[in-house]
Parts: sequence; structure tokens; C-alpha cells
Amino acid sequence: MVAPREAPLQTGKGSPLSGSPLTSELPIALNLKRGMEQPLHAQLAEQLRAAALSGALPAGLQLPGSRTLAAELGVTRGVVADAYAELVADGTLEATVGRGTRVSAGAAQTQVQSRAGGGGAPDWFVAPVPAPVDGPVQAGGIHFRAGVATTATLDIRAWRQAWAAAARAEVAGDYGDPAGEPELRAALAAFVGRSRGLGTGAGRVLITAGSLQALNLILRLLPPRSSILFEAVGYRAARQAIVDAGHTLISLEQDADGPVITSDTPPARLAYVTPSHSFPLGGRMSVPRRLALLEWAAKHDALIVEDDYDGEFRYGAPPLPTLASLDPQGSRVLYLGTLSKVLTPGLRTGFLIGPPALMPTLIRARTLLDSGHPLPVQHALLHLLKTGEVDRHIRRTRRWHAGVRAVLTRILEPLAPHATLGGIEAGLHVCLFLSPPLDARKVATELSKRGVHVSTLDTYTFAGEVPNALLLGYGGLTIHGAETGAREIARVISGRK
Repeated sequence: MVAPREAPLQTGKGSPLSGSPLTSELPIALNLKRGMEQPLHAQLAEQLRAAALSGALPAGLQLPGSRTLAAELGVTRGVVADAYAELVADGTLEATVGRGTRVSAGAAQTQVQSRAGGGGAPDWFVAPVPAPVDGPVQAGGIHFRAGVATTATLDIRAWRQAWAAAARAEVAGDYGDPAGEPELRAALAAFVGRSRGLGTGAGRVLITAGSLQALNLILRLLPPRSSILFEAVGYRAARQAIVDAGHTLISLEQDADGPVITSDTPPARLAYVTPSHSFPLGGRMSVPRRLALLEWAAKHDALIVEDDYDGEFRYGAPPLPTLASLDPQGSRVLYLGTLSKVLTPGLRTGFLIGPPALMPTLIRARTLLDSGHPLPVQHALLHLLKTGEVDRHIRRTRRWHAGVRAVLTRILEPLAPHATLGGIEAGLHVCLFLSPPLDARKVATELSKRGVHVSTLDTYTFAGEVPNALLLGYGGLTIHGAETGAREIARVISGRK
């Protein structure tokens, strides 16, 4: 929660309002102004970020505790805590249990490099922190990487026929419908109806370049500096998009049933959740939690972004209704779907299903962004959907991933109680939760030495304690690769050579 703008500020010695220098060990002056449109926590975050980017706050410098700095600034502790949380979320600061909050290593590198180069960037330009995404996979080893999909199940003949059909389509002399071709939107509406039980029409469908672009379009609907509920351990790129858009994150605690929604959940303009298969923790949001979230949205006049991540891949677990299908008025939920995992991320194609009242504004935003999706891609996808190839491909791919999942389960489940699998019922990744004295970062380092590459949850966590777990994405692995990697994981965890 953010402290009220009119929170009383002390003006005694050491206060930034008194004109006297602060006694803090920080090597910079901080100046917070009450009565400004910008909230106090945002002012503090902006000044600390600028100092870190310029190098005035050097990498590794430990910042004062939130209570100490709040007392010195004459503000509530929540102001400092919210500023710190925002800076941890965008990578400027890093918080480690037992070590406090420090300036991230490399926080100033981007700006220094831009000024040192010959590009001649303007003095006012401040380069952002690097995007929180994984780089290209290096050759060699076994990579348990989240966010990738197999193409081994792709019917190459059907794939080539689809692109041949696209090549035969009339070459348009304009940009086409910025919302997407009507026939493709109708086909996608039918697709989510049969695959996810979500009844909708073409008029509520917007073709996008993936779920991340859809989120960026939605963020344009919000007033400046809106508050957004976000899973405490969640999708890094989505979190960064929200921060870059100037909005404020409020963390949602999570348990086995998904995000925790109670009467104490604070108001916000929007909530972003991944209910089908939480990314990265892997759990599924229970129906009572889904209904509670919808009640929260109605109470606070808020919107919900339902990122249906991995919704097509379930293994024995019954499908749960989408939040969009549970929305009684059809006015609260914006549903994000993607064909990146269904077919290939190379298509860069997804779709957004939104309330009718919001669609014109979303289409306007897409028009001003890039005028819409490439027509040849739309024509090829329409062919794949109309011929039933997408549905057949999903069935083949589900069987493929089920085989990989079975191998991981067989090898890793016996590691309990030292290591426990989570999120195994659905999706293309699992979390392996470790019990003390095992440490996820040390285990990941040892596995890397053995040619098995996994991730920890450090960079996915922006609030609370980092779960002691390994993130194992298996969408791009064969059964053999998964088995080889899983056996190495088992050896490291059990202490065998």
C-alpha cells in the first residue's frame, strides 16, 4: 500500500523539507515535496533510481533500513518500503534475506556505456535496466528452460500447406483490419470456445503479437500511476512492463490454491494473474479463489488480466473454468491467449478477448502501435485453424509433453522430502522445492558445472522471501534429454557424484 499523499512530514533537523542536510550514510541529498501530484514513494524511487543509474550510488552499496530512512526523511515507513519494492522490481536494487537492500551490480553500466560510446545520446536520456528475459540458449548441455515449446510434433506437410495457402491469398494494398482479419478472429473465438469453454464472438477478439504486447495495450487503458495487483512470484517481463509504464505494483501472496484474495486485499485498478498454471510456481488457482478475485474486482471497480499461460496443457487434472467465463457481466476480465506454446513462439501471435466497451480503445492502441498483425501470418493461421490442424497438433503435443512429464515425475518424486515437485498437473514447467540445508542457488551452480542448466526463483520474486526452488522448464526437451537431466539433478540433490 502507498502512504497517503497528505501524510504529515516532519520538518525538523535532518528532514528533506527543512533545508538541512540529511545525516544518512547515503552519499546523496534526497528532497521529497508534499502536495505534489507524484506520490512520495514515487518521488523517492525516482531519486534513488537516478542516483544508481548515474553511479552516485555505487553497486553493492547497502541502503538504510526502511524504518531508519523513513525516520530520517520524516515519512511513514510504507513510503520507503514501497519505493524499495518498486526499485527491486525493476532491478535497480536487490534485496536478500539477512543482507538487506543493496544497489544491484551493473545498475549504472548501461548508462555509462551509452555515454562512453559514439552514439551521442542526449544528456537527458537515462537508459533503462536490461529487459528481464533469458538470452539465446548456448550450445551444449541440457537446458531446462521455461517459455519454450517443442516443434518436434509439428506436421511439416500441414505447416507448408498453410503457408502455401497464405501465398495464394490476394496481396492486399492496405494494412488490413488493425484488430485482425474478421475470419481469423471468428476462428479463434471458436477455438477458445471448444478448448477452454469460453464463449465469445469475433467482435471481442483482438489479434496481438503475443501476450506481452496484449498486456502493454491494456496498460494504456489505465490512468497514470495506477496500482496493480501482481503475484509476488511471477512473470518477470510482465512485471517490468508494468513498472516501465509508470504504474505501482502491489504484491499478491500465493499458496497452493493460487493468489490469496481476502477482505483485506487492497484496492487497485487492475490485477494480473496466471490462474491456469501459475508462472513460475506452477499451481492452479482454485474456483473459490477465482470467484473471490471477481468479487474483489466488482467491489473496487477494477479489471483483471487473465493470462491463460499453458492453459492448453493438462495431464489428468480436470480443466477449471476461465475467469472470463465466470465473469457474470463480461465486463471485468481481459483474457490473454497465445499460439506461441501451441505452435511456435516464432509466429509471434496471440489474442486478447476483452469486454465490448473496451475493445475500441484497445484497437485504437494497436492501430497507433503498428497498424495490426502481418496478413500472411494471419492467413496461414486461419488455414491451420479451419483445417483442424491446430487441434490435432495440440493433441499430439500434449501426448509428447505428457511423456516428458512422466519421466521427470518418475525420477524426481522419490527425492521427497528433500525435494518436492510442484505444478506437475499442467503446463510446460515444474518447480522443484528444496528443503534445508539444500540451497537452490548452490544446487543450480553445481548442476551448471555438470552441463545441466536450471533457473532459481530469485529474479521472479519481487516481494517476500524467495522460494527455495529450481524452475524446470521442459517444453523444449525430448524424453531422453529430460531423463538425462533429471538423473543428474537427483545425483546432486542426493549428494552422489
